Amino acid sequence: MRVLLAGATGTLGRVLIPQLLSAGHDVVGIGRSRAGGDRVKALGAAPLTVDVMDREALLAATSGMAFDAVIHELTALKKPPLRHADMRPTNALRIDGTAHLIEVARETGATRFLTQSIVLGYGFGDLGTRRLDEDAPFAVPRGDAFDEHLAAMNSTERQTLTARGIDGVALRYGIFYGADMGTTAALLRRRMLPVVRHGGDIPFIHHADAAAATVAALVRGEPGGVYNIVDDTPATIRDLVMRIAEHYGTPRPRTVPRWFIRVRAPYTATLFEGVSMRVSNERAAVVLGWAPRYPSIREGISANSRDRRRPPR
Repeated sequence: MRVLLAGATGTLGRVLIPQLLSAGHDVVGIGRSRAGGDRVKALGAAPLTVDVMDREALLAATSGMAFDAVIHELTALKKPPLRHADMRPTNALRIDGTAHLIEVARETGATRFLTQSIVLGYGFGDLGTRRLDEDAPFAVPRGDAFDEHLAAMNSTERQTLTARGIDGVALRYGIFYGADMGTTAALLRRRMLPVVRHGGDIPFIHHADAAAATVAALVRGEPGGVYNIVDDTPATIRDLVMRIAEHYGTPRPRTVPRWFIRVRAPYTATLFEGVSMRVSNERAAVVLGWAPRYPSIREGISANSRDRRRPPR
C-alpha cells in the first residue's frame, strides 16, 4: 500500500516506518519541520513537511497525491504530561487533526484510515481486576477534569469509525515504553523522575510491538474495528521506572508522598496511583494475528538494554 503517516517523527512513528517498509509498503511521512523531514528521509520514507493543524496547508501539500491508507499517530507530547493543560495540544490533534486527515484521505483516494487511541479511555480510575475487552464502556464522562481528554479520545475514534467511504480502524494502545527509555534514563540520572510507593497496575506496550500491531491492522483490521494493543502483563509506573534505572545503571528514583505528585503533576498523579485496569488483547490476537513479542515490561526493558550494550557492526 501507499501510506501517508502522520506523526512520522514521533517516538512510535520512528519505529513504525521501518516496519511498514519491511512489509513492502510505500511510506510518505509527515513532519512539521525540515529537520523532521530529514529524519523521515533517513528512515527510508518520503518526507512531507506540513502542519496537520493547518487544514489549508495540509490540503495544498497533499494535492495531486494518491494514497491507499492514512495512519494517524500524532501527539504533541515531547515529555510526560504533568498537568491537564499539557494534554490539550494532543486533544486538539485528536479532534481537529483527525478531521483534517480524514479530509486528506478522501481527497487522495485513501480507503483505509487508522487512528491512535489509548486504553485510558476506559477510565481514569480503579477499574478492578476484570479483563476489559473492546466492548467495555469507553470515553464515558464522569464530571471531572478528565472529561476533556475522554472527549478527545471519543472524537478521534468516532470520526474514524464513521467516516463515509473509508474503512476506519481504531487502535487502543497501552502506555508506550521502549524507544524513549534513554530519555527516561536521562531524567533518572538528573534525579528528576520521582515515584510513589504504590500504584495501580496499568497496561503497557513496547513501541516495537505497537508498530507491529499497526502494520498488521493496516492489512487485516476489519472496517470499523477497534483493537486493544497491550502486552500480557500489567505493571505499575513504579515497576517500569525501577527496572529502567536498574538496566541503565542510573540512581534509583526518589520515592515521594502521593500528595507531592498530586500538587506538582495532577494529571500524571492519576497514572501513578489512581488508574488500575486489566485489558484484554485477545481480539487483536484473533483478528490481526498479532501477539506482543515482549509480554511484559521485564522482557521489553531487558531487550532494550541488550541492544544498547551490543557493539556496532
